[in-house]
Amino acid sequence: MTDQPHRAVMDYPRRDAADKLRGRTKYTVDMAGQDVLHAVLVRSDVAAGIIRDIDLTAARGMPGVRAIASAADAPGLHGLGIADHPIFARDTIRYHGEPIAAIAADTLAQAQAAARAVKVDIEAVAPVLTMADALAEGARDVHPEWRDYEVLVPGAKRGGNVAWEASVDRGDTDAAFARDDVTIVEGCYRVGRQNHVAFEPRSVVASFEDGRHHIVTSTQAPWTVRAVTATALGIPPSQVRVTVPPVGGGFGLKFDCSVEPYAAILAQKSGRVVNLTLSREEEMLTCLCRENAEIHLKSAVTPDGEIVGREATVLMDCGAYGGEQVFLTTMTAHTLGGNYRLGSARITTKAVYTNTPPNGAFRACNGVYTTPSERHTDEICAAIGMDPIEYRKRHVVGDGALGSTGQVFEGDVLRPMLERMEALNASLPLNRQDPERYVYGRATTVGTWFIFVGPSAATVNLNADGSATLVTAGVEIGSGTMMQSLPQMAAAELGLHPDQIVVKTADTDASGRDLGVGGGRTTVSIGAATSAACAEVRTKLLDIAAEMLQTPATRLVLADGRIEIADRPGSGMTIQTAIAEAELRHGPVSGSGAFTAPGTPAMPGCAAGHFIDAIDIPVFAVHSCDVAVDRHTGHVHVLDYRVVQDVGRAINPRAISSQVQGGVVQGLGYALHEEVTIGKDGRIAQSGFETYKIPGAGDALPVKMDMFEGAPSIGPLGTKGAGEVPILNVGATVACAVANATGKQVNELPLTPPRVILEGPDGPLTLPHLMAKTA
Repeated sequence: MTDQPHRAVMDYPRRDAADKLRGRTKYTVDMAGQDVLHAVLVRSDVAAGIIRDIDLTAARGMPGVRAIASAADAPGLHGLGIADHPIFARDTIRYHGEPIAAIAADTLAQAQAAARAVKVDIEAVAPVLTMADALAEGARDVHPEWRDYEVLVPGAKRGGNVAWEASVDRGDTDAAFARDDVTIVEGCYRVGRQNHVAFEPRSVVASFEDGRHHIVTSTQAPWTVRAVTATALGIPPSQVRVTVPPVGGGFGLKFDCSVEPYAAILAQKSGRVVNLTLSREEEMLTCLCRENAEIHLKSAVTPDGEIVGREATVLMDCGAYGGEQVFLTTMTAHTLGGNYRLGSARITTKAVYTNTPPNGAFRACNGVYTTPSERHTDEICAAIGMDPIEYRKRHVVGDGALGSTGQVFEGDVLRPMLERMEALNASLPLNRQDPERYVYGRATTVGTWFIFVGPSAATVNLNADGSATLVTAGVEIGSGTMMQSLPQMAAAELGLHPDQIVVKTADTDASGRDLGVGGGRTTVSIGAATSAACAEVRTKLLDIAAEMLQTPATRLVLADGRIEIADRPGSGMTIQTAIAEAELRHGPVSGSGAFTAPGTPAMPGCAAGHFIDAIDIPVFAVHSCDVAVDRHTGHVHVLDYRVVQDVGRAINPRAISSQVQGGVVQGLGYALHEEVTIGKDGRIAQSGFETYKIPGAGDALPVKMDMFEGAPSIGPLGTKGAGEVPILNVGATVACAVANATGKQVNELPLTPPRVILEGPDGPLTLPHLMAKTA
């Protein structure tokens, strides 16, 4: 790795900005040409039922129809921990909008007309729409055949409508709660679904070429698309190639395979290129939303605030299929148990099947549990009479602290971040301009998340003109990693300018396996692989130059496109000269690098059903905000917002600031007005922007940002991912500030006026079906 990491640090601008501003960037949705067939999905109009018959005869005879696919064309089941998800509904309907068949035709109108001609005979049954109903005694199983599913990751409890159960049991929690010197604080909390609202809907263009499937798609995870498509079609993964143009937003929605297998099947059956792009309404009604969840927390707290025992029960609604929620049951241990020092912990998280559209990953997935964690912390402070910031400074995790699963944290990070926020707050007194109309509040919260590391690979090829081409499975989704941090890191290692680094878009035929772009992992995992590949190239270049300059390689410096003898400017040669000599002697210069999670140890035996027992790169955030709450309407106005974020090393401060600004605004939408509700028929009620309000320009405000650098990180150059974390604390901070303003219990998001209005009902949220499981 370069011995001059400061060379990577700069406010390097996005090279794709001009084309994106002018509308020249071509996304997957722009790639359906004149010769492409257009596909649609035939979806269920009930939430639960038995399929008695599907008659495709009339649809096959409709004008322009070239291919129709159904369950018989996709025999495989897929999933993360359990294989429970078919591509098409077979005999059973499990959610409103579930695909039953797919049709490709010459025009979109013809495909839609044919879809209307499909006759489906479904015997509807009463849907299981809530987790309380799903877990009630005698509830109908959403998956009666759950025992027959293939278990892909062993070790978790399952049964009935519990798709997956992950647990932590560290220390003697019973003894902690039995102590006579503790105060018991408990509460229930509820958070709702959130739609990603990616500008570009899920879209794919598929073809069948030379006996293989070629899928061009808008995805964050090309290797996942490759694997799931192959599983669904019952073919080897090597028979699927996935390439990815720029992606018009993901936020986790595109971290799983979705529309790709349908288009692949139709392309093979028709022999034509097929495009399938979901409508905005389909995106609203079948989006893999951030999960709705119910949480019960109980803590045993000593008079000075030490949490000697914590119990938690979390119910996560995974919808009709386990999907990513099965994996995400792992993370509650770290979001609910990673902020404060815990003497003992018992945490149970269940992913629960319901007859609702499946949920999935969302930016800073599991970050929603920061809201119950921080509301609970403020309730602890009230119970023992301690100032909330002082409490946090005393009891947040620091060097040597144990996480909930027993991992040992390194470095004191959260406390100095809180001290910075305290100073920032002191410089900005809360402005109470209109006390007749508003009540005012302020709150400061902490959050702990993780960087999702894992396998990544990179190849670097040096070009004769002195530039370099970087090949990875990375995807440009707007975060800036592919356009900024990766070129900056490669350039610093090779002594070039970032403009001289060509970054190839993802192609599974050209790049090594990768987990995908998400979880803040791109800069860290792909960045580490890139640095390793560059180091190999660097060594080759310096070895050649050492011979040519009759100087040990250890005395040579790569910088500004030249190889110089240290402290003797002008003594060396251009990189092009060294490349030419290397090609003459050995052939083209290239290097490859790989990276994977180092595997931070947890305490043996205390976690079960977890995909990740401990987190390799913790990342921390401290947020603070001021709110004004209208006494009469319940509307919440966020007056000022401040962030201190742990960024490791900020190699592009401007890009990080942009991510923080965007993440906070997206979080404000979730905190205040983005709400997904399910009707009695199991259909999501919000079908468009008329009923689902995302933040507009008038809802945004400039975020004051303080980057905290220097926290421990295994990331290249000390980096940490910065794109996911900014949304982590927003709901929690607004909720705590509203509670501070109103003096009322605030235990549920979003904070729509009916939930906030001062004249409304008061008192704690109670969830008997949940509290009984923790008692």
